[in-house]
Amino acid sequence: MTALNVIDAGPEHAPQIVDIIHRSFGARPTLDPPATALDETVESVAEVLRTAGGILVERRGLPMGALLYDETRPGFLGLRRVSVDPDLQDRGVASAMVGVAEDTAEERGKDGIWLHVREELPETVKFWSRRHYHPVRQDGTTIEFGKTLWLSREIPTADTMKSFAGTLSKLLRAGDLLVLSGDLGAGKTTFTQGLGAGLGVRGPITSPTFVIARTHPSLVDGPPLVHVDAYRLGDAAEIDDLDLDATTDDAVTVVEWGEGLAEQLSDSWLHVRIEVRGTRPGDPLGTSHDDDSHPDDEARVVTVKPHGPRWVGVPLRSTLLS
Repeated sequence: MTALNVIDAGPEHAPQIVDIIHRSFGARPTLDPPATALDETVESVAEVLRTAGGILVERRGLPMGALLYDETRPGFLGLRRVSVDPDLQDRGVASAMVGVAEDTAEERGKDGIWLHVREELPETVKFWSRRHYHPVRQDGTTIEFGKTLWLSREIPTADTMKSFAGTLSKLLRAGDLLVLSGDLGAGKTTFTQGLGAGLGVRGPITSPTFVIARTHPSLVDGPPLVHVDAYRLGDAAEIDDLDLDATTDDAVTVVEWGEGLAEQLSDSWLHVRIEVRGTRPGDPLGTSHDDDSHPDDEARVVTVKPHGPRWVGVPLRSTLLS
């Protein structure tokens, strides 16, 4: 298939976009109340393109799909009039537009994306759900979906790692689950130490390798921190044996080496991956599982990816990249 041409649309593209909107929404089942998309005009669309922008997708000069942006909510990018020509379905047009829209939200410094979907259109609901958008609220037959964007940040030192984790702790509440992954010695325990300091829990926080899990009570009337090391656990069944379900709702739970094991503990979690930017000759990094430290002369890249409805609308990027 010839590659799609995704255009950052301006007012001059309004006629093509209006035509696609009318064709797309006109082919949908009759809704009650009816969709207002058919009321769009070249003038109304041109004004949106002039102020907020939008996307036009073409193939060999043939318009195939379009959407409009909405900048009315600070920190979040709205998607409106997401449309694909009904005669050109199943060409990957909608997926391409979503990918570009998410890149645009990131470039504009947004924390996430929102849009409205009608519940009478189950295939549309399924489309957004498959792309990890979650329902936030519902007004009549209109469901608002949202998604929080992930982020990566370079962390140059151990102190910066602790500060980064401390900043993240301000967004946490009881019931939150963090799944930590990364190579031996990448700095997972250093990250957890910063998290614990930010939460105000009793220390010291060290690798819980030999006890598997350790609870640090709060000193500031906040949630305790449950620190788990899944390095020696073989499968998700062994996570179940720890009976973490009894404490997950009331604590902030951090599971080192938990990727592929701990996600079952909640419908929402943060995956925090720590990678070493580079190593130097003679660097002792990662020589021992019990020394998951962060040498000051080695930069890390920390990637935070939110999963599940808990993180929709949370200002992760603006908080952690500031």
